[in-house]
Amino acid sequence: MAARRSRIPATKYPVERFNLDNGLRVVLTPDRSAPVIGVAVVYDVGIRSEPEGRTGFAHLFEHLMFQGSENLEKLAHFRHVQGAGGTFNGSTHLDYTDYFETLPSNALERALFLEADRMRGPRLTEENLRNQVDVVKEEIRVNVLNRPYGGFPWLTLPPVMFDTFPNAHDGYGSFDDLESATVADAADFFRRYYASGNAVLAVSGDIDVAEATRLIERHFGDVPGRPAPQRPDFDEPDLTAERRTSYTDKLAPLPAVASAWRVPDPITDFLGYLPYVVLAEVLTDGDASRLVERLVQRDRTVTSVGGYLGFMGDPFDVRDPTALLLQSHLPPGGDVDKVLRTVDEELDRLATDGLTEGELARTQARMATHLLRDTDAVLGRALRMAVLEQQRGEPG
Repeated sequence: MAARRSRIPATKYPVERFNLDNGLRVVLTPDRSAPVIGVAVVYDVGIRSEPEGRTGFAHLFEHLMFQGSENLEKLAHFRHVQGAGGTFNGSTHLDYTDYFETLPSNALERALFLEADRMRGPRLTEENLRNQVDVVKEEIRVNVLNRPYGGFPWLTLPPVMFDTFPNAHDGYGSFDDLESATVADAADFFRRYYASGNAVLAVSGDIDVAEATRLIERHFGDVPGRPAPQRPDFDEPDLTAERRTSYTDKLAPLPAVASAWRVPDPITDFLGYLPYVVLAEVLTDGDASRLVERLVQRDRTVTSVGGYLGFMGDPFDVRDPTALLLQSHLPPGGDVDKVLRTVDEELDRLATDGLTEGELARTQARMATHLLRDTDAVLGRALRMAVLEQQRGEPG
């Protein structure tokens, strides 16, 4: 086993970690090979954290965090980052929300000031709230309601698979819930979840650790300290029988099918979870994978097939409960039941006969390549390390 593991390409980045007095966790990973930095702030709040009656609130709040902050007017964040030659964005996930910038290394202090300023407090006004509710509603129209296969399967599969509100509800949100949100709701959400003790700051790239530490302490040290809230209970009873449902998408030209299986806890049972990450790759990654070879190339019962862990395709930054997902698009007249039977056949064959010669090594090499590519860029490294620090306390 040791010999086989040694053949898998790997790299190791230097990591410095420390906590500020206000509870903010900091991860620094210097790399002086290019004059570029990635800065990421990750808050331990996501779609699963939003309360009943406030579906879509985590995503809405991500938008509000760009509408000005304690010392900056609306759109100032955009102007300061782009004016320094940088790029920025944010995204909402099931278990966290992140905000990030890529900048020339001489703009490090600018990025730290910007992130610290909105950690102190975004500009939560009625005008900003109503404006961003309209923006999110338009996103839903564009990405879900008026798009073929909109929300498939990340919005459509969880309510089939899960029973509790945190895991089953629509993370984009209903128009009624979004429209009924108030500034007081937003302020309460910020106080509860956007605490310094509920956040991780990661900086990667062309930094001097001592200088970066000094700048972080200068800009984040006086952010009012609030502890992390008690994490909501996301526990979900395991499935006891197969569940199926179907719906008609009037915009979709061809049928599609998605299936999912519960898997071990990715945090507390990582060694039990990892084989499922490999399994998804064995089944669907590349033309030589089992289901691509069988369903697409040989049987031609589907036009495409994909497999991944986590409803948003993030196998290494997701908490339990989660699942292994497979999804396929079918040709005209395609037979969904036949596709599902074939998947079962291939899974049974794999369980009975095991992997073929070289199949595991090929899959490991592809997975390692993808991971190395994802963390090669300084921003990808900062984002990954921030989430790993938050969820596991092991950013390296």
